[in-house]
Amino acid sequence: MAILFTQSFKLQAVEKALNRQDDIKLKDVAESLGVGYSTLQKWIRQSKNQQLDPALDGKVSAMTKEKRPQDWTAEERLNVVIACGPLADDAINQLCREKGIYPHHIKQWKNDFIKSNTTADKPKKQSDDKQFKNEIKALQKELNRKNKALAETAALLVLQKKVNAIWGNSEDSSL
Repeated sequence: MAILFTQSFKLQAVEKALNRQDDIKLKDVAESLGVGYSTLQKWIRQSKNQQLDPALDGKVSAMTKEKRPQDWTAEERLNVVIACGPLADDAINQLCREKGIYPHHIKQWKNDFIKSNTTADKPKKQSDDKQFKNEIKALQKELNRKNKALAETAALLVLQKKVNAIWGNSEDSSL
């Protein structure tokens, strides 16, 4: 025979499960409430998807006010990651309970920001490399042009000296 639980009991059980200490397992919470482990997991899943009836005596439960982790904006996620940076594990767990998220969400968001930052740097680096290559190519072209001009000038000077040596200075003959 199936045991029917009231909505208020289900919501209290979910809140107790989500607000438990880190060293207490979900299975232990389920046993202390006299509820099956899978049933408690189902209630938690339903409350997160807001499928558990939120109405309690005309009041809305605190569970429905919490946002799901995937509903957080990037700015909100970044603020939480920054806020958790200097905190110890216990303080992070407390903050997570207040915000209605889990510590693994914060770790995932941090990794996402790191990945997005490194992937954003790669195309920039490639464009920088391309720009540097184009600049090097232009400088080499200019250097080659100047080397040719210098070689031509040197050749003209050598020829001028040879002409002067063979026919003499045109300045000397005018005297």
